[in-house]
Amino acid sequence: MHFRKLLNKLLRAFRITRQPVIRAYDGYGDEDDIVIYGHVLSLSPLERRKYRQNFLINTFAMIRLFMVRPRRNARVILEWNGETHETTTDKQGFFKFEWKPLRKPDPGWHTAKLSYVRARPAAFVVASTSCDVFIPHIYQYSFISDIDDTFLISHSGNLLKRLRVLFLKNARSRVPFEGVVRHYQLLARSGTRIAEHNPFFYVSSSEWNLYSYIREFCRQQELPRGVFLLSSMKRLTQLLQTGQGKHATKYVRIARIMKSYPGQKYVLLGDNTQKDPEIYAAITRDFPGKIYAVYIREISRRNSPATKAFMRRITSLGVHCCLFTDSADAIRHSQKIGLINPASVDVPPGEL
Repeated sequence: MHFRKLLNKLLRAFRITRQPVIRAYDGYGDEDDIVIYGHVLSLSPLERRKYRQNFLINTFAMIRLFMVRPRRNARVILEWNGETHETTTDKQGFFKFEWKPLRKPDPGWHTAKLSYVRARPAAFVVASTSCDVFIPHIYQYSFISDIDDTFLISHSGNLLKRLRVLFLKNARSRVPFEGVVRHYQLLARSGTRIAEHNPFFYVSSSEWNLYSYIREFCRQQELPRGVFLLSSMKRLTQLLQTGQGKHATKYVRIARIMKSYPGQKYVLLGDNTQKDPEIYAAITRDFPGKIYAVYIREISRRNSPATKAFMRRITSLGVHCCLFTDSADAIRHSQKIGLINPASVDVPPGEL
């Protein structure tokens, strides 16, 4: 008993809670299908409150994100737009809601409430949270972007450098590539005549552990608001494998987005440190006529020959391609193919 009290005090000091927590990640859908993902955890870090550029603080803050214990077979109830749905978590504490709404939802962001409910001895809510669900307007384009080394400098191709930047920096001190935020903001309003910007989906091999970290980075940098689709959560013993998820699942997540909105044209943005060129070539092949353009940031010279081969394959299918190292070149390409109105380039980058 004494050891347990001491452990609880230590965990509280490091802002780790042993209270059950439900996490829900912003979902997306339309009148035919809506999807929300999340986790139920019996051990998890509390949200970071202060951001200081201190090596020890940043290192431990990153370690904390992987100090999780999933709760399997947890009963989760979702309330949204007058509807109620129920599911249970798998052995990884992961849950998924997918349903056809009873009424056609209006475009925009809608709030859903989720609760972890214990059934015995009597039903009661153990933990609750909320998330938003994105229902897009009918747009000309939707954008699907990788994260690491596409807009966030991450050194994905070098594990030691990747871990170094993860541990030394935090979500507010990490930096994007020069010009990339401006490019994304311009793309966000491409072809739109209303206040809502084009849909953005951020699909990455980074784990769900980093969800709040990545969201805070994007908020801080004023990147377009979007839906994040990340990889399976990892435990502390797997920390050194961060960002090394199964890249094949990335294809599945992108394909699922495209099947959800079959009437859209898509623009894919990635880099050549890992499998983006190969995955995007496969997507372009399997969804003919749906991809308008592909952007690949060239980070790895070693991968350059293979990258160019995949780009030629994509171009042969009638898709606009841009292999670039400087975001200014990507912006000029977007102007050339009509994704960005040349007159809009003077728009202040922080206006969105």
